[in-house]
Amino acid sequence: MKLMSEPTSSTSEPVTRSDRVTTAADPKGNASAKPSPHRNLIEVDHVDFCYGSNHTLFDVTLGIPEKKVTAFIGPSGCGKSTLLRCFNRMNDLIDGARIVKGEIRIHDVNIHRHEVDVIELRKRVGMVFQKSNPFPKSIYENITYGLRIAGVNNKVRLDEVVEKSLRGAALWDEVKDRLHTSGLGLSGGQQQRLCIARTIAVEPDIILMDEPCSALDPIATAKVEELIHDLKRDYTIVIVTHNMQQAARVSDRTAFFYLGRLIEYDVTRKIFMNPSNPQTEAYVSGRFG
Repeated sequence: MKLMSEPTSSTSEPVTRSDRVTTAADPKGNASAKPSPHRNLIEVDHVDFCYGSNHTLFDVTLGIPEKKVTAFIGPSGCGKSTLLRCFNRMNDLIDGARIVKGEIRIHDVNIHRHEVDVIELRKRVGMVFQKSNPFPKSIYENITYGLRIAGVNNKVRLDEVVEKSLRGAALWDEVKDRLHTSGLGLSGGQQQRLCIARTIAVEPDIILMDEPCSALDPIATAKVEELIHDLKRDYTIVIVTHNMQQAARVSDRTAFFYLGRLIEYDVTRKIFMNPSNPQTEAYVSGRFG
């Protein structure tokens, strides 16, 4: 994945990698590491993050495996959405927001190096927001917008991408006869799947989802969850959710955050059935949060 505007060399000492390692905190707060059989596409290495003087994340380290679904759970204000938005540097748009320690690597590249092209990074790391946000354009133009910005104007190519993306978002059969009508005329669940189709049209490596189903009814939620299951064959997905049942249904790995700290991170079944940390057990069992 090309993230840098030009190749550079570095004489600095290499940072110890967290490949094939995931972390969890034991009941005494000591870090423990477990081997992962999958390649880590995203590596978070001892990250502290602040909004101005407000310290939001504390010494977070975890590796997110490729072509799996990783869920971030925890009560409101625990830092999970902040970390998610670090992965495509969306937090750069907020005055005073910054990583004050550690680094985040994607494809082994520190995404905060000055050589990194942020536009290219956001192309490779797409994002689906809590509230569906289709452009006030036709369904067709919503899908092709990113490609047109990149200079792709061949109609045959655009037509192919539109169909492929809408099929990938399980929306083609529902909208194929009204591609040139406004995307705003779709139902809430269809709009969210349109936003997912728009994201995958530029062929990212990673899809970030911040509470993608919180505004949807149960039927639309089930369709999006089914779509997430299908998409992980081709994409690495990180989802923030407050819905414990949803995290259990859709994710392969789950990270539990509390007050800006990563409390436990493991395979989803273990997090929900046999967590190592009492705080995790209390949260997933509904005793707080």
